[in-house]
Amino acid sequence: MMRTLWTWLIGTLVTIPLATLMILGGLFGASGDYFWWGARSWGRCILWASNVRVRLEGVEHLALDRPQVIVSNHSSWFDVFALAAKLPKRYRFVAKIELARIPVFGRGWVASGHIAIDRSDHVAALAAMDRAGEVIRSDNSAIIIFPEGTRSPTGEMLPFKKGGFMVALRTGADLLPCAVIGSRDIHSKADWRVRSGEITIRFGEPVATAGCTEQDRGRLIQRVRGEIAAMLEQPAHSTR
Repeated sequence: MMRTLWTWLIGTLVTIPLATLMILGGLFGASGDYFWWGARSWGRCILWASNVRVRLEGVEHLALDRPQVIVSNHSSWFDVFALAAKLPKRYRFVAKIELARIPVFGRGWVASGHIAIDRSDHVAALAAMDRAGEVIRSDNSAIIIFPEGTRSPTGEMLPFKKGGFMVALRTGADLLPCAVIGSRDIHSKADWRVRSGEITIRFGEPVATAGCTEQDRGRLIQRVRGEIAAMLEQPAHSTR
């Protein structure tokens, strides 16, 4: 109980000032590294408060010299905190537009360059995906998508939505499968409590999309989903 209260207290206390700094950074034209620092600091503070350790595997598959679309499973809010804190490459998250409507946090999130998707408006969603593609091409960064669309209540992967894969197809960026393991043991969709523990983030081999068209989308989804499922079944290694 105390760990849960402490985690949410720290999360609230760091979110408001950091979001404010991101809003100000947007107004004054801050650099991408400034916003990356803000997101990493936010995630690290929450991991510290909850006593959660993060192990990275397969970081050699992250390419700093070209854009990538990181495709991850999603069973806990701690998937977001862990990736935000530890991903060693500049990134933006793609998420539903409801996050952008959260007071203070939402404005800071949008000011930091993260992408809000309105699933009820297909045209606007495609336009947002195109903007995401332009951003990652401009600075060889990554976008992070959770194609299940919401946290899995059981830990079993839900069906993948198609939209996020369009960024890779429209830009020719590689898809990078990502398995986040252990986060549901720390905080699940069905339980508000937070527990300490360890999360493993495992990156798989990039899946090339160069030369692919929209007709290849289903095949790419199945391949990436299969890669993530296989990584979720692998035992964690001892290296970071």
